[in-house]
Amino acid sequence: MIKQINGLHHVTSLASGARENNAFFTNVLGLRRVKQTVNFDAPDVYHLYYGDETGSVGTVMTYFPFPNAGRGRAGAGEVGRTSFAIPTGTSQAWLDRLATFETDGVSQDTRFGEKRVLFNGPDGDQFALVERNDDRTPWTGNGVSEDIAIRGFHSTDMRLRDGDASAELLRFMGYEKLDSENNVTRFIVPGGNDANAIDIEVTPSAPRAAQGAGSVHHIAFAVDNRARQLEVREALLDTGYQVTPVIDRDYFYAIYFRTPGGVLFEVATNEPGFARDEDTANLGEALKLPSQHEHLRTQLENLLEPLEG
Repeated sequence: MIKQINGLHHVTSLASGARENNAFFTNVLGLRRVKQTVNFDAPDVYHLYYGDETGSVGTVMTYFPFPNAGRGRAGAGEVGRTSFAIPTGTSQAWLDRLATFETDGVSQDTRFGEKRVLFNGPDGDQFALVERNDDRTPWTGNGVSEDIAIRGFHSTDMRLRDGDASAELLRFMGYEKLDSENNVTRFIVPGGNDANAIDIEVTPSAPRAAQGAGSVHHIAFAVDNRARQLEVREALLDTGYQVTPVIDRDYFYAIYFRTPGGVLFEVATNEPGFARDEDTANLGEALKLPSQHEHLRTQLENLLEPLEG
């Protein structure tokens, strides 16, 4: 069994427009844009990162906004919902805020005894704000007060037709079953970070998901450093998973593999972090390019959609 994984590192999704995506996460949800860079494989597309003040592990939502991308189709074989932690007793404040911004799909429910505010992002992305006691320090620079601000990730939902093989994988990755409720089973990493929960939602008759704008591209799990990552990679290879070589993503090192249910998993290092190429006070303000694309700077600055204005 793998014991190096601490919980979620980040979640990466697809969008249809960079400006609208940026406005939603910074203005509506009050997160900080901690990095604006580009897709390593398609440098004419942004890679935008949103999180807390420093982009702490377990707080960062990232997006590839492909201009005018078609909407994805929700279904089985994907991460269906991404959940953020908010302080206990703040659901009504968030309901009021989401109403002010005319956010789509707003509703409330309770899962495993925790109150949730459900809502959709600009491309139909499914999110939840989950009440719990969480002592992480939030970002408050975008006008959301500290007493209600998002603390970071709570969990993600894997929506699957059959959850058994993915549950076995999570156990191999160090997760333990915490509880079951209706068709949902929650797994956590004991002693992990504050984003240490994964919910498996079994929907046998759901259509197969089709990826597009609003779809989660992958979820990333955190390990402390490159040595721990190589240990995880070797263990996964020994178990029969096809795992990529280590890829340098500038702000972390990454490996990827596909789960039995079809969800793409990444294992990412906590190092070196988002302050490696700009100081904390100015994170996310300038376009940062991977070294292999720096020669395209003038072209990309003219091509990429302005994020504000």
